Amino acid sequence: MLFPGQGAQQVGMGKALVEAYPVARETFEEANDLLGFDLARLCFEGPHETLMSTEICQPAVLTHSVAAWRVARAHGVEGDLTMGHSLGEYAALVACGSLSFEAALMLVQARGAATTDVVTRTPGSMAALLGASDEDVEALCLEAGEVWPANYNCPGQIVASGLHRGVDRLLDLARARGIKARLLDVDGAFHSAVMAPAAEKLRETLSSVKLSTPSLPFLSATSAAFEKGERVRSLLAQQLTAPVRFTQSVRLALDHGVDQFVEFGHRRVLVGLVRRIRPGVDAVHLGDPSDLPALLALAGKSPG
Repeated sequence: MLFPGQGAQQVGMGKALVEAYPVARETFEEANDLLGFDLARLCFEGPHETLMSTEICQPAVLTHSVAAWRVARAHGVEGDLTMGHSLGEYAALVACGSLSFEAALMLVQARGAATTDVVTRTPGSMAALLGASDEDVEALCLEAGEVWPANYNCPGQIVASGLHRGVDRLLDLARARGIKARLLDVDGAFHSAVMAPAAEKLRETLSSVKLSTPSLPFLSATSAAFEKGERVRSLLAQQLTAPVRFTQSVRLALDHGVDQFVEFGHRRVLVGLVRRIRPGVDAVHLGDPSDLPALLALAGKSPG
């Protein structure tokens, strides 16, 4: 079971699910009550600029993912392990039973506030490098300085993150060597050393959160390893400054016999990456009611 991170949000997300399934409606109502504002309205109607802000989109993506996962579970679909991409790890920890939805929402709200504070004081940027090896990107980042590998999304798609001047130097170096590179529409140096103050703030909040014994294995894309217990608490703080090792984590899942992947989110982000990591693998997505038949067919469940 896969859960996407920031960037999966879009105005309209969750609206059809809520209209079709009571468990999805209840999930959004729970989020509204816990957060103290109408998250559902912002997801369903926008405005776009508000939904895209870090402090809104992070609880929005979490809530939609959990709602979609609960719909699948209500139809008898159970997974064998959970994993997420960055922010998506919070939904993955809800799905494996390690975090309550309430605790995850509180943490994500704190995470959004902490990262926004860093972005305000130390703006940064991120860039995607396409067609280069992991080693080439790592070497380019070292050469450019003040920029680090941030997302190992799939072979040939690495995102780097850092201060504006570091990312600018990286783009110049990449293009000079014939490597395709493009600036991403973000305002922060996420998953880099720049986020260290946010990690410290989040660590304080994490110290008071209860972690339960998971009912399913949790595969962390921060460590690219199976994790549980107190180790999860430290990884959630470390996640802000560490790269997302999605490629390595998917390969580990494949090595452990996983042959079907389901992404719970509004857009088909992670299933596309999984197919580039392992062409031909069974991977489906659940974000709207129209996606449910394919998921039920994959799981061998009846639509009733």
